[in-house]
Amino acid sequence: MGLFLPLNYRRPAYVDRPGSNGSDISRSSSQVAPDAVSENAERADRSLRSHSSGSSGGIPPALSFDKIIEGGTCPPCTTRDFLNYLKYVEHSAENLQFYLWYRDYAKRFEEAQTPDLALALEFTQAMEDEVVARIQKEHAEKARKGSKATAVTDVTEIVPDFEDSSVIRKPSAISEKDPFSTPPRSPYPLEHRSTEEIQCGEELYRKQANEAFAAVGVKAPFTIQPFRKEIDRVIATYIMDRAPRQLNLSDREQKAILHALAYTTHPSALRIVVRSVESVLRHQAHPNFIRWSICNGNPARVFFARALGVGLILLSTAAAVILTLSKIGRGYRALASIGWVLGISTLIAAYKGMCVVLHGMHHRHVRPWELFTSEDDPEDFGKCSFDTLGSSNSYEEEPWVIKYQKRNIIRKIFDREIWIREPAVRQIQDVIFVQSMLCALVLAGILTTIFVLVPGGNLF
Repeated sequence: MGLFLPLNYRRPAYVDRPGSNGSDISRSSSQVAPDAVSENAERADRSLRSHSSGSSGGIPPALSFDKIIEGGTCPPCTTRDFLNYLKYVEHSAENLQFYLWYRDYAKRFEEAQTPDLALALEFTQAMEDEVVARIQKEHAEKARKGSKATAVTDVTEIVPDFEDSSVIRKPSAISEKDPFSTPPRSPYPLEHRSTEEIQCGEELYRKQANEAFAAVGVKAPFTIQPFRKEIDRVIATYIMDRAPRQLNLSDREQKAILHALAYTTHPSALRIVVRSVESVLRHQAHPNFIRWSICNGNPARVFFARALGVGLILLSTAAAVILTLSKIGRGYRALASIGWVLGISTLIAAYKGMCVVLHGMHHRHVRPWELFTSEDDPEDFGKCSFDTLGSSNSYEEEPWVIKYQKRNIIRKIFDREIWIREPAVRQIQDVIFVQSMLCALVLAGILTTIFVLVPGGNLF
């Protein structure tokens, strides 16, 4: 593979979710002048391109973001593993689901040869700057009138007019129910659904998209534009308020995107959200995923390894103290170094999420959501997550959750294991193991020297 890591290698640091680059870029884009917006956009694009290849912060090139997305990695670092991590650990699978859909959509749009493509004009950077500037101006005007509007709102809330029902704003269909609760999801694939079901779903997505457009003061777009039905579903799934997979967008970002999508279905209309989502995936989700994938044991096994390491260190220290206080020769005190080496190396490796016993076989624990999958159809697992235009990513009602909670602690510690197929992950774990052993040898050598040089107590 040609991958060599130095002994001073450090695994990727954990990146917190707040203050991600994507949100900062988009937020700054809505608060500065149009010329500065263009500069920020170009700078963000250059930043993303510069991180598209090569290693970054403890991530070798073999595990780069593009390598994973393009399917050039093995378990536990495949695209499916990345998506499962975002769904079950970080709870932000919608970012990767949207990004995968956009990559496929841009490719299909580019390869399309239909005449109606002329109706989907490109949404240029100048248009984006104009929309952002207009939204910024509207927010500034609302801010100037904010104090007066707040006072009026407070009075209205204190003395509501219950008799005049025309004043009360009726909730929209979106707030009354989940956008995807009607029609219900069919247990059959799309090709097995009736024409009426498909048309009903398309009408619902169109209605939700039109409500989203109306909420930001935009007229409903032409329905004859190419891929308009798909864009409507994307709006209902990712963009609008209370969408089942709503992206973490600011109010200004959401308005800018809806303005762009009302104008065209060209992929460039999604430039703002794609830039933000891709930045979060590259700079926050991807490093955290690699850091998590390096761990070969579940939390119960790692805690057990830490306790075992501490126990070995304490027992070895107690043995060294007893030998020092006895009349036995000094050379016997060095026997405690064996326990120190084993205990310290086990503790350091466990601190980094590794179990040295599992590493000796290059094994890892099976993830909780993988334990109870059907052996007859292993590929069936995760199909819902890979449905880029599916329902919510909630997993609390999945069968494995209750089954794993009922699993006793002993079974969790000695859960089922599988071989780590990705060579880059195995080599990272090898380096961490060597680092742990070197640190253990140094510390054990220091402790052994101290106890050997201390005069004997000759107490017994």
